[in-house]
Amino acid sequence: MDMTKQRPAQRHSAGFTLIELLVVVAIIGVLASIAYPSYVDHVRRTRRVAAEACLSAVAQQLERWYTTNMTYVGFAPDFGACDQKVTNEFYNVVLPTPTVRAYTLTASPIGPQAGDSCGTLSLDQAGTKSPSTSGCW
Repeated sequence: MDMTKQRPAQRHSAGFTLIELLVVVAIIGVLASIAYPSYVDHVRRTRRVAAEACLSAVAQQLERWYTTNMTYVGFAPDFGACDQKVTNEFYNVVLPTPTVRAYTLTASPIGPQAGDSCGTLSLDQAGTKSPSTSGCW
């Protein structure tokens, strides 16, 4: 055999090139930049719905109290029906002193929820919800 004749070196591709990896990272970045704001908005709306449910639950308690006592005065709200995480971290739910025939419940956004476009939610004895902006209730 002739020693001067050598075999050509064979190259085996056993992985990804840097370009392929960068393309994948760029695609993931574009998808994340589209999906993340939508996710944050969904989480914010979910917390708002939980605050609305809390206001409705306390309003039902108030109406039961009124049916029995013919006044809203003396009512002590039980926020146990509310999601405690929502009422402690994201909304400040308050029942100002009710009168004989009227009350207004409010849920003010706090912390990360403070950027909510709907702002403070309120519900009164007549069932009037504010803000009346579409999508807030």
